[in-house]
Amino acid sequence: MLTAISPIDGRYASKTKELQIYFSEFALIKYRVLVEVEYFKALCAIPLPQLKQVSQAQLDSLDTLVQDFGLLQAEEIKSIESVTNHDVKAVEYFLKERFDTLGMSEVKEFIHFGLTSQDVNNTANPLMIKMAMEAVYYPLLDSVIQQILDLAQEWEAVPMLARTHGQPASPTRLGKEFLVFIERLKTQKALLQQVPYEAKFGGATGNYNAHHVAYPEIDWPSFGDQFVENQLGLYRSQYTTQIAHYDSEAALFQGIKRLNTILIDLCRDIWTYVSMDYFKQKVVKGEVGSSAMPHKVNPIDFENAEGNLGMANAILGHLADKLPISRLQRDLTDSTVLRNVGVPFGHTIIALKSIQKGLGKLLLNRTKLAEDLENNWMVVAEAIQNILRREGFPKPYEALKELTRGKPVVSEKDIQEFIDELPIQKDIKEELKAIRPDNYLGV
Repeated sequence: MLTAISPIDGRYASKTKELQIYFSEFALIKYRVLVEVEYFKALCAIPLPQLKQVSQAQLDSLDTLVQDFGLLQAEEIKSIESVTNHDVKAVEYFLKERFDTLGMSEVKEFIHFGLTSQDVNNTANPLMIKMAMEAVYYPLLDSVIQQILDLAQEWEAVPMLARTHGQPASPTRLGKEFLVFIERLKTQKALLQQVPYEAKFGGATGNYNAHHVAYPEIDWPSFGDQFVENQLGLYRSQYTTQIAHYDSEAALFQGIKRLNTILIDLCRDIWTYVSMDYFKQKVVKGEVGSSAMPHKVNPIDFENAEGNLGMANAILGHLADKLPISRLQRDLTDSTVLRNVGVPFGHTIIALKSIQKGLGKLLLNRTKLAEDLENNWMVVAEAIQNILRREGFPKPYEALKELTRGKPVVSEKDIQEFIDELPIQKDIKEELKAIRPDNYLGV
């Protein structure tokens, strides 16, 4: 949309549209309706004496209400909110009106019974996050991981000059360098998946005051556990103020941030490899790389991903730092901040899709990789000095340092002549001469 303030809903809307059912205002309203309906059904299952008359057919009609909930119903709730100036109360009034049409007027006061708004918000929000993680984030992350793994396997045996501190270093294999990112991503994903989706559900200040005073004979904490964990699929915090601790959400955001940081590292490495001509990029017909230089094919997908990952991390960091802090039993700062949870998810999804696109355009330039190895024979000095150490040769490091350090070029001939002059056995010289930059690759 050309008038969108955020590129998530404007320029990149096509890349983030699957998040709309989890992080939009519509989504929040729908999940609030879901929580309220499920809660009413749980009260009927106790059953509270006043709710014994509710029939299965009426409960089924409530399920249908949730299933058929769409934009028209959400707009109706927003219209109610324009009068109440309270978003959760608007949901309650909407449901009471529906109860009237379903012949359930006598029990409609048990909608939102004993609850505070945060019992609804602090179950709806983690539920939305959980659904988005499972339906969108993890599948896309897994797809990127698999794509990197496929390339790592394809390039498993490709020798490449490594660079430590930006300088030529002991050679490596291109495939192994990509496996580094596979291990990092999989490790952090496993940690992220251990974070529980935690919810608060316990009344105005977390003690079930209203519930207990009305029905003291009922074990309300056990009821809350059953409702939150079995019906909603979340974990209920046992001791809370009016709002959730948000510690688990903070851990989740920090976990995604760590994964994003690894992906930034990947993007920067690939960008550098492209600048070194180790990779070419497939030309997409009709695309323009530069408004002035027609020859250019820029690594724009990795630049786009890096920028969006940075944006996501900035917001994820604020969410993780801010949400667990609230004055006394609650202040309202969490409410407006929570409405932005979808923003870092949006930037992250844009980035993951850009990485997918960029990886799909990479073309390996084997000639350039081989050329760089051939031009940097000094990197075998490490190998030579360690074999000399093995053979008891005096001060091998110093000998190789004299040969290689600070020299603009050290050629194969220089290395061979150095070996020829060493006072060592012939078979050891042959062993040393067999070492080349393209075969000194470790395991």
